[in-house]
Amino acid sequence: MDGEVILLDAYASMFGMRLRIALAEKGVKYEYREENLPKKSPFLFQMNPIHKKVPVLIHNGKPICESLIALQYIDEVWHDKNPLLPSDPYKRAQARLWADFVDQKVHTLGRKTWSAKGEEQEAAKKEFIEALKVLEGELGEKPYFGGEEFGYVDVALIPFYSWFHAYETCGNFKIGTQCPKFVAWTKRSMQRESVSKSLADPEKVYDFFLILKKHFGVE
Repeated sequence: MDGEVILLDAYASMFGMRLRIALAEKGVKYEYREENLPKKSPFLFQMNPIHKKVPVLIHNGKPICESLIALQYIDEVWHDKNPLLPSDPYKRAQARLWADFVDQKVHTLGRKTWSAKGEEQEAAKKEFIEALKVLEGELGEKPYFGGEEFGYVDVALIPFYSWFHAYETCGNFKIGTQCPKFVAWTKRSMQRESVSKSLADPEKVYDFFLILKKHFGVE
C-alpha cells in the first residue's frame, strides 16, 4: 500500500520533473496539483513554509521538500522497484556529489545564459558548456550515469533537456555541436517512457521562459 501521494508542482519546473520521473520509474500513483507560481496557494505555503516553492512531495500528509531530498526519499520508500541510488555506500555518495554538481553548475549557469548580458552572458555560456563537458567525462562510455542502469544522477539531470531550447535560443549557442556525448545520452534517456511522459515540452517551456524573462525584467 503506497498511501496517499500528492505532488505540488509546476509544469515547467525541472526540479518537479525529477520527481515525476522517479515516481513513474517506481510505478507509484499520485495526485498531481499544478501550482500557479505567480500566485502560489496557501496549501503550498503550509507544506513548504521555509522555501515556499515547488516541488513538494506529500506522502500520507507529510511534506518532503527540495527535489534531491525528495528523490532520495522516493528511492528509499519504494526501494523494491528500479533502485536509483547504488547499494554501495561510496558509489551512493558519488551519485549525490554529481547530482549536487548538476544543481550548482548546470542550473546556475543555465540560468545565467539568459539572465546575464554582454561579457557576463558570454562567460556563462562558456562555463555552461564546460560543465556539460565535465559531465561527459564522468559519463565516459557508460550508457547512463548510473552505469548500465538509469539512476539517480540521470533523473537529476535529464529534466534540464526541456530547458535547453530556451537556453540555446536566448543565448544564441548550440549544445549539440560541442557536447555530442551528452546529447547522445539525452536521446537514450528520452527513450524511456518514464522520461518521455514526464518531461515538459521544450516549446511550452520556452513560452513559460518568455514570461519569466518579462517578470525579471530581462530583455
